[in-house]
Amino acid sequence: MKAAIVREPGKTPVFAEFDEPAPQPGQELITVTASALSHVTKSRASGSHHTAPGDFPAVVGIDGVGRTEDGGRVYFVLPEAPFGGMAEKTIVEAERCIPLPDGVDDVTAAAMAIPGMSSWAAFQERAHLVRGENVVINGATGASGRLAVQIAKHLGAKKVIATGRDAAALEQLKALGADVAVSLSQSAQELETAFKKQFAAEAVHVVLDYLWGASAETMIVALAKTAEDTVPIRFVQIGAVSAATITLPSAALRSSPLVLMGSGIGSISLSAMVGAIRGVLQAVLPAKLQIKTETVPLAEVEKTWNTATGGSRIVFAVGQVSQAWQ
Repeated sequence: MKAAIVREPGKTPVFAEFDEPAPQPGQELITVTASALSHVTKSRASGSHHTAPGDFPAVVGIDGVGRTEDGGRVYFVLPEAPFGGMAEKTIVEAERCIPLPDGVDDVTAAAMAIPGMSSWAAFQERAHLVRGENVVINGATGASGRLAVQIAKHLGAKKVIATGRDAAALEQLKALGADVAVSLSQSAQELETAFKKQFAAEAVHVVLDYLWGASAETMIVALAKTAEDTVPIRFVQIGAVSAATITLPSAALRSSPLVLMGSGIGSISLSAMVGAIRGVLQAVLPAKLQIKTETVPLAEVEKTWNTATGGSRIVFAVGQVSQAWQ
């Protein structure tokens, strides 16, 4: 079969022949139609992620959409090594396959599952968001952040404050549910003042942080200076686009009800993650969730792997994808 294969850690995958998988009891043989390119997929292929395959060559792709042998249309996650989502066929444990709702096309499902899961799981499994609470999405202009804004509103957030550097993208977030947009393209002092103004006007209950780094430092200090009661402010760290570390003043923790936690593989069980993806996929239609996508033939994986898309989610098409499933 044809597949996107990484022959050794750090190398760009190539489109080539790979042995077909043979399912064992409890596994589904999936004929793949679509698989999205994600940060996790790329870091696994580079060998830097803690879940990276131990043996090479291997097929890349941690998830995708396809058809089971009985014709069911499913989203799948974490295929059995050395097989992956970016191939004509793969094998997956049955409990890692989620039937897709009618009306949700293959490309949308493949593109939305992982970035949507990042906020759904953070809200539901870590922060335990309560309807009527106020939320901050730090780093809201990427695919995951844009979905986080929409999902926050769907799950009942009263007020959503979105941050980012791209002024045009921030403005677009208002149509997706953001009540306030705060630009990160200002000095640290100006940013702290902007945060304190927002946080003093109405209490913040949950923060989802996709950036870490300087903006997270400034936000934590502003939260500590404006908190007026002992209701926990649940600060959930999801991504580190800006930096891997921060400087955390001890006083920020002593003088406020701030609770720091992470959300990801290791802090959330696999079954909970699968459940979060199921929640996202079931919400696509009723919540009218939106995501920008760019569909590319899998044969072009090598020249597309390191291409920037300006906010669109690259989805590799494998065979015939359903663009408007009914």
